[in-house]
Amino acid sequence: MYTNERELEFAQIVKENKSTIYTVCYMFSKNADDVSDLFQEVLIRLWQGLGSFDGKSDIKTWIYRVSLNTCITLDRKRRRRQAMPLKMDVNLFEDRDDDTVQIDMLHSRISQLKPFDRAIVLLWLENLSYEEIGQIVGITAKNVSVRLYRIKEQLKKNV
Repeated sequence: MYTNERELEFAQIVKENKSTIYTVCYMFSKNADDVSDLFQEVLIRLWQGLGSFDGKSDIKTWIYRVSLNTCITLDRKRRRRQAMPLKMDVNLFEDRDDDTVQIDMLHSRISQLKPFDRAIVLLWLENLSYEEIGQIVGITAKNVSVRLYRIKEQLKKNV
């Protein structure tokens, strides 16, 4: 495939799946700069892997897998570093209505899960079937069902 054709194909893939990639990145960090960095890293990995994508699975499945693997890997590296973030006490742009508070609480609880469990919850929240989730993360649909049950129980205990 010629470079221009490949670039056009890649641009179309990104355009069609931008929200999927962003959602995965957001699940691994709520900090806008971190999400942007994760998004860019996922795009790099997708570009690097596009030539080896064989079409055996759906393109969206492949994108989820690359996005999740990239975010999980970078999340592990970041946790090992344990950088000290600078925080402002006031955020004038923060929305504090009831919905936002509940979303923040859910995000906080999910972010405490192990990366693999976080990935499963993310895919479940995206309304993917157990079969699709299993294909993306590499486990059986039955195993997805069992893990989701355990994750829900764990989240209930963290109340």
